[in-house]
Amino acid sequence: MARQVTYVFEKKRKTILFSYNQFHDVYEAVADAEGIDLKSFLAMEKQLQMSCRGQGIVKNFRQTEFAKMGFGEIKFLRDETPSK
Repeated sequence: MARQVTYVFEKKRKTILFSYNQFHDVYEAVADAEGIDLKSFLAMEKQLQMSCRGQGIVKNFRQTEFAKMGFGEIKFLRDETPSK
């Protein structure tokens, strides 16, 4: 089932569909939606994962680098449909 992701890119709020079948995480999805190549970013992230113990360093790197690319407020939208 596809979910929705909202984000800000270059001061414009956008919403896209997201599915784990297509993307590893929301960061890959928003980069793809904006046509940004993540090859060097993913290589550096992989090096950090192999050399650092905690996930905090990798998470901080990801958030910092995406902020440099012009992204902000990347998050899933809640499903507002009432359940029966």
